[in-house]
Amino acid sequence: MKYMMMIYAKQADYDAMSGTPTDGRPAWSEADVKAMFAHMESLNNDLAESGEWVDGQGLSEPAQARLITTGPDGAPVVTDGPYGETKEVLAGYWLLDCESIERVTEIAGRVLACPGPEGAPAYPVVVRPVPASAPCDEPV
Repeated sequence: MKYMMMIYAKQADYDAMSGTPTDGRPAWSEADVKAMFAHMESLNNDLAESGEWVDGQGLSEPAQARLITTGPDGAPVVTDGPYGETKEVLAGYWLLDCESIERVTEIAGRVLACPGPEGAPAYPVVVRPVPASAPCDEPV
């Protein structure tokens, strides 16, 4: 079965990883960033080797995001991010093909073990099953 495993962050986390302490988050050193990337690369390599990797990406900081809504006249309205009303945003994801929810939970535990500087916030990992045939996959 396929599962989407997602991690979240705030703009302040991206700023801290760039070396700027923000909102009580410690600035990450170059060594901290390298350790994080090494951890994630090891995890991704293991998932590819086991055949469970389908896709996965880290996403750019929220400040580079755009929100597109419909204006009163029906035309698209584009707003720059980040958005004050948003607490956390999707920071990255993995699409995995695993035998069970227990296996994905084990993998999520490895994501949670990712190193970072002392005092950096820890966010939960969200895991959601991807149905084999979602309603939008069916012809109308």
